Amino acid sequence: MNNLLTTLLLAVVASVTGLVHAQTAAQTAAPTSAPAPAAAQPAKAAKAAAPAAGAKSMEAKTAMCMGCHNIKGYQASFPEVYKVPMIAGQNAKYIAAALTAYKNGDRRHPTMRGIATSLSEQDIADIADFYSKLAAPATLADQPAKQPDTQVAALLQKANCVSCHGSNFSKPIDPSYPKIAGQHKDYLFVALKAYKTDNNPAVGRSNPIMGAMAKQFSNAELKALAGYVSSLDGELQTVPEHRFHY
Repeated sequence: MNNLLTTLLLAVVASVTGLVHAQTAAQTAAPTSAPAPAAAQPAKAAKAAAPAAGAKSMEAKTAMCMGCHNIKGYQASFPEVYKVPMIAGQNAKYIAAALTAYKNGDRRHPTMRGIATSLSEQDIADIADFYSKLAAPATLADQPAKQPDTQVAALLQKANCVSCHGSNFSKPIDPSYPKIAGQHKDYLFVALKAYKTDNNPAVGRSNPIMGAMAKQFSNAELKALAGYVSSLDGELQTVPEHRFHY
């Protein structure tokens, strides 16, 4: 009888011990097989998305441009009152060159210098590409439909404008030169005068070719040139931005 009780007691102890070991093993294995806590998963997703969220959007890059160049008839007041240039449809290489010139001080204008210095080389390239494609392409004749009068014809010949800007003033020989046909007359006049300006930290443009050309003429003659070029058909436009109201 005693032997039987001893055998039964040993069997019960063995069963309980086995159950305890099984539960311990299951608890030890659980952390390795359980999914990551829910709170950790969004954190990982946010970290992965951080580079994309931190990238500068085109809207952000062009924000400072659109407040002037995407408003029809918008006028600057420095160094005098004039319509800001149309840049939609302009050569990308020229826009990039102009922004770089403002950035390094070859073009002197406080507002444009402040904007340009805030831009990286990639920002400048992206903005230039954006505006070059913003206007629908136009088909223009190789020669202007409107011919200049005798005075302007002589000025154009003296300046040899077509040698860089093309026979219709909208197909320059190199994309680093601007299209100027149809550009605002008052802007063209201010730009031409800027090439004549020396030793002024706030106004002027340093370009040996344009400087030598502009300094040949009086301001009245530059105004006549600007008036003719602005009257021609061109590809340049001011394209309103949808966020602005007109």
